[in-house]
Amino acid sequence: MSGQTNTMEIGISTFLHANPGNGVTHAQRLRQAIEEIQLADQVGLDVYAIGEHHRIDYTSSSPAVILAAAAAATKRIRLSSAVTVLSSDDPVRVYQDFATLDGLSNGRAEIMAGRGSFIESFPLFGYDLKDYEELFEEKLELLLKIRASDKVTWRGSHRPAMDNMGIYPRAQQEPIPVWIGTGGNPESAVRAGLLGLPVVFSILGGMPQRFATLVKLYKEAAVKAGHDPNKLQIATHSHGFISDTTQEATERFYPVMASQMNQIGRERGWAPYTRDSYDASCSLHGALYVGDPEYVAEKIVLLHNNLGLTRFLMYVDFSSLPHRDLLRTIELLGTKVAPIVRKELARQTSGRND
Repeated sequence: MSGQTNTMEIGISTFLHANPGNGVTHAQRLRQAIEEIQLADQVGLDVYAIGEHHRIDYTSSSPAVILAAAAAATKRIRLSSAVTVLSSDDPVRVYQDFATLDGLSNGRAEIMAGRGSFIESFPLFGYDLKDYEELFEEKLELLLKIRASDKVTWRGSHRPAMDNMGIYPRAQQEPIPVWIGTGGNPESAVRAGLLGLPVVFSILGGMPQRFATLVKLYKEAAVKAGHDPNKLQIATHSHGFISDTTQEATERFYPVMASQMNQIGRERGWAPYTRDSYDASCSLHGALYVGDPEYVAEKIVLLHNNLGLTRFLMYVDFSSLPHRDLLRTIELLGTKVAPIVRKELARQTSGRND
């Protein structure tokens, strides 16, 4: 996809939030995920992405396995991680897992690699957090080397060396897409640009327009490294909820959002989440995509125009939200929001060409 076209993919991102102590078991949530992916495919969404987590309140420790289960039950939707915590994983297994998914899905797999904002996987797999940065850089280098060739020779500090070793199976896509996921770290934006890799910005609060600076850094780094700016891909991941009216959506989603943000906030020392903060994020220029289909579409178009997006991912998954509401949001995103966005972007393109 060209970075200068006025088209944009729209999809769902999720961590498969569960609540085993309150009736939403891990097994139930896994089965719901397959239902969601099938629905997203049926209503014309472009991507379904699962983020890797290793906590009791999430069910997504093995995204490739879940996505593989959905591959045979879907036809066109792209299947991605969001993110794979590459720092605490083995790039060989990551490539093999997603190459397998790619074959099963007939070339629809993607890897979104990140360092991880949650750190449970580091002690779980025996990694030291003092190596947080170095682990990611080294393992990303190896993953890209594996992607480029089936025989790999490589030396590093955190994994045994490889001497002309074969990595199989190979992905059907050549090369399989590897995106860089970041929460807004300038160094991550520059790294993605220098490598010419697509980038995903996680925008969970504040005003999304502030990410324009990071997009600029990303593009400048890419051009400096000799990459074609017309081929750059930029995505965002943000919370959202869609209902028949904006008032209904904002009122129903506030307690869900407040509960989740306060839970994470207690772990990280954040101030309590307030209604004023929520309302600001629900405003036209805010980071929450909550409202009726027309309002959400308007916000997505604005985000596209401000940041030059090629992909928008909506995160709507909380265990305190009834699953029927999650499915309804997926349905409305595909059948109502996406057509409005596509029509408006086509109109803008036509207007520029007249």
